[in-house]
Amino acid sequence: MKAARTHLTKLRGKRHRLVNGLAIVHDGATVWTHSAVASLEMRLFSDAYLDAYLEQSGKKILGSVGAYLLEAEGAQLFQTIEGDYFTILGLPLLPVLAFLRDQQVIQS
Repeated sequence: MKAARTHLTKLRGKRHRLVNGLAIVHDGATVWTHSAVASLEMRLFSDAYLDAYLEQSGKKILGSVGAYLLEAEGAQLFQTIEGDYFTILGLPLLPVLAFLRDQQVIQS
């Protein structure tokens, strides 16, 4: 939790980027690749807010990218977000689903 606090303190008031990439491999051959970038700007929050956020979120933030849970309390850490929500969560779901529909793996 100490490392999470240090990390969030360094990001406070700053913009950072998350780069996400993935590949789908079938029978040992890469059949599809995708990359995406999201840009996030944290707001200037107080130390008191950060302490409250860490206490409320608990250790579950340690399993999230950047020590924030964008899908929960962590949304309040941000001033602006540019990019795909699912990319930020770690899997660009919409492009994956489009590929699977194109390949008729899932229904269109």
